[in-house]
Amino acid sequence: MTKLSVVIPAHDEEASLGACLDGLTGALQRHRIPYEVVLVDDASTDGTSAVARARAGADAAIRCVRRPPPAGFGRAVRAGLEAASGDVVVIFMADLSDHPDDVVAYYRKIEEGYDCVFGSRFVRGSSVEHYPLVKLVANRIVNRLIQALFWTRYNDLTNAFKAYRADVIRECGPYRASHFNITIEMSLGALIRGYSIAQIPIRWSGRTWGSSKLKLREMGRRYLCVLLKTFFEKVLVADDLVAERAAPHPDEAAPAAGSGDGRAFAPGRAARAPELRP
Repeated sequence: MTKLSVVIPAHDEEASLGACLDGLTGALQRHRIPYEVVLVDDASTDGTSAVARARAGADAAIRCVRRPPPAGFGRAVRAGLEAASGDVVVIFMADLSDHPDDVVAYYRKIEEGYDCVFGSRFVRGSSVEHYPLVKLVANRIVNRLIQALFWTRYNDLTNAFKAYRADVIRECGPYRASHFNITIEMSLGALIRGYSIAQIPIRWSGRTWGSSKLKLREMGRRYLCVLLKTFFEKVLVADDLVAERAAPHPDEAAPAAGSGDGRAFAPGRAARAPELRP
């Protein structure tokens, strides 16, 4: 069976981390999905580290990675990706904003043959709670801009909660973003390379305690940097990126004598789904 790695970056999430892990592991166990949880303690200053170590000690499927300062969401995600050993990787938030059942839905979509699954909070069947109005408006403006620049139907590309085959992550990396801009670095990297992507509705709930780590003023220039870089890659060298993705991997064995044409399924090689224009 396909092994799932769930990467959870956590910076000062002592209050929510235990409930997050309970909900996630409970859902994966109910659905008999082979998994590991890569919990990245991102230079936390509260009790997050103690919670992480205790959970890792009690559950062999939970691995704890401790990052020293400077903290940064992108840095934590990158550390989690390096440690992940599964065939499918999901980025999952530690603040209880993402729903564990949607992780199961992502996994099933990957099993259907998709390379990536992008959850959307803004399609029919989705639900959103406790989203601060200013951030909601900013989200919709930025995502509309991305849709126009990349001529795509996917309308929640800034959301971190997505699933990727592991080889998609390897081929689109290495990633450089240090903060929340890694969300579009990953999703747009897969998009311009022509990977097959499913978009499904998800449930999302904003935190009702503490403070969000996403600071709009600080992130603007960082999002812009990734957008411009990826846009010019799409315009100028997308053909090279797609050609490299389609090329056979060196570790794909040559067909044996008498074995027909030797074609076999390799992760990440699903046929590209047609891109729907907005």
